[in-house]
Amino acid sequence: MFIDTHAHLYSDQLLAQKNEILTNAANAGIDTVLMPAIDSQTHPAMLALEKEELVNCISMMGLHPCSVNENYKEELNVIEQYLNTREFIAIGETGLDFYWDLSFKKQQYAAFERQIDWAIEYNLPIVIHSRNSTRECIEVVSKYVKKGLTGVFHCFGGSEEEAGAIMETGFYLGIGGVLTFKKSGLDEVIKKIGLSRMVLETDAPYLAPVPYRGKRNEPAYIPLVAQKLADITDISLEEVAEITTANAKKIFGL
Repeated sequence: MFIDTHAHLYSDQLLAQKNEILTNAANAGIDTVLMPAIDSQTHPAMLALEKEELVNCISMMGLHPCSVNENYKEELNVIEQYLNTREFIAIGETGLDFYWDLSFKKQQYAAFERQIDWAIEYNLPIVIHSRNSTRECIEVVSKYVKKGLTGVFHCFGGSEEEAGAIMETGFYLGIGGVLTFKKSGLDEVIKKIGLSRMVLETDAPYLAPVPYRGKRNEPAYIPLVAQKLADITDISLEEVAEITTANAKKIFGL
């Protein structure tokens, strides 16, 4: 049994075939999918999926760094209202994204640190997006670890040094389809650091693993990532499932 700790099930690509996606996930042994938030435009669709019965779909709450712009304070107000009215599994996804556009770099930092404050206040893990900003995100997180901050660096694809720095903070590494990419180099990193701080994720509908690379991703592909981990670490698929599921349950309080 597996847990997909990061899938955007409410994206248009997946919602259009919702029943098929959820059935595939259940048949692949995925009993729980954690859904990271993006912004106020998609919160309603995400929350509606929690009513589904085939798979246990659980929402996070947060503001994605790519959705941070001139109205980010309004978006944060929406998040605060949700946090005041119901429980969530985590804060996220949040963080920094320096890949596309640096126009709102200052605002990204402000939004990130505000969401860290909420994670600490509500005693929730935080799920971090760190595209082209892993070191910067580690620097931010390190300031809050003594206050009890913990969580996951989603879609990790960095170096052994970065992995070590993240693990030293007590955070976990979200491992997905990138692991199966031939030139990612992530397999060599994992050989050295092991699975003690790993959780599985898809980031569906993005970053589908081989042999579906370039196509729509979905939670049912989690076993492909798990099998790659098994091959790399020379343990059984069942052991990978056991370790990563236990890690997910621990960090998210499942």
